[in-house]
Amino acid sequence: MNRPYALLLAFALLQGCQSLAPHNAAPTVAEAGKGEAEKPVVYGSFSQDTLYSLLVAELAGQRNRFDIALANYTDQAQKTQDPGVSERAYRIAEYLGADEPALDSALIWAKNDPQNLDAQRAAAIQLARAGRYDDAMVYMEKVLQGQGDTHFDFLALSAAETDQGTRDGLMQSFDRLLVKYPNNSQLVFGKALLLNQDGKAQEALDLLEAHPVQNGEIAPTLLRSRLLQAVDRGPEALPLLRGAIRDNPDDKRLRLTYARTLVEQDRMADAKAEFLSLVQQYPDDDESRYALALVCLENQDWDEAEVYLRELIERDSNVDAAHLNLGRIAEERHDPAGALREYALVGPGPDYLPAQLRQADILIANGRGTEASRLLAEARDAQPDSAVQLYLIESESYSNNNKDAQADQVLQQALKRYPDDLNLLYTRAMLAEKRNDLPLMEKDLRAIIDREPDNSMALNALGYTLADRTTRYSEAQALIEKAHQLTPDDPAVLDSMGWINYRLGRLDEAENYLRQAFARFPDHEVAAHLGEVLWANGKRREARQVWAKGFEAQADSPILRKTLLRLTGSETL
Repeated sequence: MNRPYALLLAFALLQGCQSLAPHNAAPTVAEAGKGEAEKPVVYGSFSQDTLYSLLVAELAGQRNRFDIALANYTDQAQKTQDPGVSERAYRIAEYLGADEPALDSALIWAKNDPQNLDAQRAAAIQLARAGRYDDAMVYMEKVLQGQGDTHFDFLALSAAETDQGTRDGLMQSFDRLLVKYPNNSQLVFGKALLLNQDGKAQEALDLLEAHPVQNGEIAPTLLRSRLLQAVDRGPEALPLLRGAIRDNPDDKRLRLTYARTLVEQDRMADAKAEFLSLVQQYPDDDESRYALALVCLENQDWDEAEVYLRELIERDSNVDAAHLNLGRIAEERHDPAGALREYALVGPGPDYLPAQLRQADILIANGRGTEASRLLAEARDAQPDSAVQLYLIESESYSNNNKDAQADQVLQQALKRYPDDLNLLYTRAMLAEKRNDLPLMEKDLRAIIDREPDNSMALNALGYTLADRTTRYSEAQALIEKAHQLTPDDPAVLDSMGWINYRLGRLDEAENYLRQAFARFPDHEVAAHLGEVLWANGKRREARQVWAKGFEAQADSPILRKTLLRLTGSETL
């Protein structure tokens, strides 16, 4: 079962809402600078000047003048060396993203409250961010020696958005601490996170598997399940998660990860049951409700999906996404009017352009092109930042409905307003190729390459067309090989590498590249190419099997029909 890209993307976005370790959301403006409610800040005895300065800071904070609040608190933290004052200064600075005051106040706090693990953690984080790894390690070790659940992975998590040098420095600190504490689970987990952030999934997984989870720790299990999928061992993640759920039946993160993993493993019926159970147990969890709606959509349970999507709208949650998917349901029910109503309700945001595309496509397909153009023109006026994308949507919709003249007219209009936009040039080039206007196609693609010599997509498009539609094979080869150097794993480039080698008579090389392309992207065009090379190489039975898979991907594929007719004398297998 081939899941639509949109479903996978939606789950990827949902996955981003899940953290491997607990963390606090950014405070509201009124709460900025406050510590945890259960740990009230305790101040010492202060002079009259200090009290006045702190009072001014508090009043400034209430009026959202955090610049004044921060200046006064950092000044008094330095003067008084008081743990409570320095903690408050640190939290205000952290909230404002003021790195230097955050470091200074964290060090004062840690120095004057040596038994407070939160203070030691704050100092370690700020020192690591400042690149002072040896100093950070001193405080890291204090955290390790402390008691209780310290969530030591905070340092690795904080490195996610930093540069490679920062991560390398932190890795050295973790390695040095692991020499002293080789079985510390939080150190192991922190290093695994760093390895994963560096793209070393297998090394991270090996580390976690060498140190089994202790005391029911959940975060390492969640990370391990992700890593298993990253190294193509996804089926092993399900029993791992089931065991963790058995030990922690009330942990929501584990259950969400299990449900999403079922989606990744194409076990949609089981995923639906899991998300349904989550919604029943957590009726206010709208992310699970939205995920359940997506799974129902994938299962083509239109009525049930509609119920959950309507509930989201009533709850004022994921409203635009709900309307977008309700439009999709209406289309599946052959109700274009209903679909248009739903798409029109999608407001600005990530779902806006997909909704505009679907509206345009429905209108043009039903002979209402003038109305589609008017709506998109109004959308461009209302959303000027999206004007280019809206022009592209209009052109694509006309092209998809075999109205290439109108599509070209839209692009000409767009290029008058945005003559240097490379997306518009590329789209015009592809439209020119479609109507066999190769000179215009080459002109636009070479204009793109002149401005962006490493534009792999333009290099590959021009190279493939020259290989497929002309005898300029040496030029084609140079362009495609450069694209391959830039993006060696791109299926489209691998397909082009196969095709130019076929044109040059190098059948074995062609077969090798096309097999790689088909393994990564088994679509009908790659199937046509691979099948043709296999046919030429005397592997005719396998060629027919590959073509059959291509027809599964697109039953009415014109390139497959033409290839079959040319090679076998029939358009069908």
